[in-house]
Amino acid sequence: MTRTFFNQKAAAWDENHCEQDTTKLKVLAERLGVESGATLLDVGSGTGIFLPLLLRKIGNQGVLVALDYAEELLRKARGKGVSERIFYLQGDVASLPFGREIFDACVCYSSFRLIICHTSNRDEINRVHQQMPAVANDIIPAEGELKTMLQRAGFIDIRIDDGPASYLATAQKKQRI
Repeated sequence: MTRTFFNQKAAAWDENHCEQDTTKLKVLAERLGVESGATLLDVGSGTGIFLPLLLRKIGNQGVLVALDYAEELLRKARGKGVSERIFYLQGDVASLPFGREIFDACVCYSSFRLIICHTSNRDEINRVHQQMPAVANDIIPAEGELKTMLQRAGFIDIRIDDGPASYLATAQKKQRI
């Protein structure tokens, strides 16, 4: 997936790739559990098909940030004139210019990027989990096993960094367009 690819597809994105049944989108928005007044980040906003429904969920006191790394998709979203209450941001979700814990929730509609992170390494996390019955089986697999699992699930660009004091695994869903 490249920014160029999405920028080239932006003009016809809604007609060729967006959900046309708005009833499905409304049902999905209702299931989110986002509260009125929330500060919400929409990662991969694209042309903004989901933005009006997210605005309704957060109400007049909420804040909505629409993030996409393809500027042409965002330009199309902005051009729909949905609301002045949406802040449009072109960038990568991995390097946001925000402080910690600014968002109450994050939505990734029709985009998927996996990030597993801990402030301890894999061995330490697994040791702690194995001591607590409720999560004793929730362990981080060995690097090779995790890579295989993610590849089978259709992920690409898999990176795993199991450092002495932290753990970070990232992957992206393969584009099927």
